[in-house]
Amino acid sequence: MTRRGGKIAVMPAIPASTKTSLAQRLFLHARQHWPQLIDVHVRYRGQFGYVEGELTGGERVPLMRLRYGGSAHRWGLAIHTPSTGGYEDAIWFTGSPQEALDLVCDLYVTNTDS
Repeated sequence: MTRRGGKIAVMPAIPASTKTSLAQRLFLHARQHWPQLIDVHVRYRGQFGYVEGELTGGERVPLMRLRYGGSAHRWGLAIHTPSTGGYEDAIWFTGSPQEALDLVCDLYVTNTDS
């Protein structure tokens, strides 16, 4: 929650239909563009969707946290940082979940065999 003019602004909750479509969109995009991933898992907490990729060997890798702002097509992004185990906001990013997945997979998934 954030304060604006002395009032607490309530962040929008992710609708059930958006949760379903988000998981489906990420899974289909991963299937088409990231063969290293056999599945994409999303769990939800408040306005956030936490995304993990499941590699062909079965290992699950935390990738990102998406922030819902009221649109199923534009999300905020925080990239998972393995060194801290947390998420770092990419304040410059707002885009589709598929664009966010491409960004983090470019960082983490393509380098899993090294």
